[in-house]
Amino acid sequence: MLSRLTRPQALAVCALPVVALLATVAFAPLPFSLTQPGMTANVLGANKGTPVITISGVPTRDTSGQLRMTTIEATGPDADVQFGDLIDSWFRTDRAVMPRDSVYPSGQSTKEIERHNTEQMRKSQDAATEAALNYLDLDGKDIDVTLKLADVGGPSAGLLFSLGIVDKLDGDGRGGDLTGGRTIAGTGTIDADGTIGAVGGVALKTQAARRDGATVFLVPKAECGDAKAELPKGLRLIPVTTLKGAVSSLVALEKGTGSVPSC
Repeated sequence: MLSRLTRPQALAVCALPVVALLATVAFAPLPFSLTQPGMTANVLGANKGTPVITISGVPTRDTSGQLRMTTIEATGPDADVQFGDLIDSWFRTDRAVMPRDSVYPSGQSTKEIERHNTEQMRKSQDAATEAALNYLDLDGKDIDVTLKLADVGGPSAGLLFSLGIVDKLDGDGRGGDLTGGRTIAGTGTIDADGTIGAVGGVALKTQAARRDGATVFLVPKAECGDAKAELPKGLRLIPVTTLKGAVSSLVALEKGTGSVPSC
């Protein structure tokens, strides 16, 4: 049939499937999530009027400075993300395109995902408390630690929870604060033995941290490369692998003595 058409007609006929394909791609929902810098919260203070860390059973310290946990915001698991949205986000440094399965568990409803994130947060809080008390060599049976952070799920605040507990109970171990009066931000999961794990989204979290006044950012060592990719001016990265190492780095930074690692 094409041999009987003029060249322009043949090209038009061949172009029709391509146009249809592009139209389908442009308007069909795609399996991605769009992410951006989210909220941060000072774990040494209050969030929405409620103290993030409450400790009873032992004396606690008054602290200065801030320890800010960081988050990213993502389109919902049921959101329709289209090709135009991807193109717009791809070329912006304050946005990122991530496979939906890397943000939300696959095959689950929105309610199931909410329950999953809530459970991850609960386990993270338990591990953070145990890690901090183990580091301080304190018996958890005599101390009651309550952690509350509204509207945040997942395990990535574990490191900051542990550091907040340590600061409220022991500071730098010499009467000073872990923060040295600074605004310190960071991210990282934590196990009960104090091991810090990677979390994802660190390039966006550094932006959220700097936006909210942080000058230092604690990042899981394995994610140094990602954190440096879009590092805001005025934000210093400190890689961490354990709670003990994180505390030592902050003490060295506060005192101006010893070695402070960098990415």
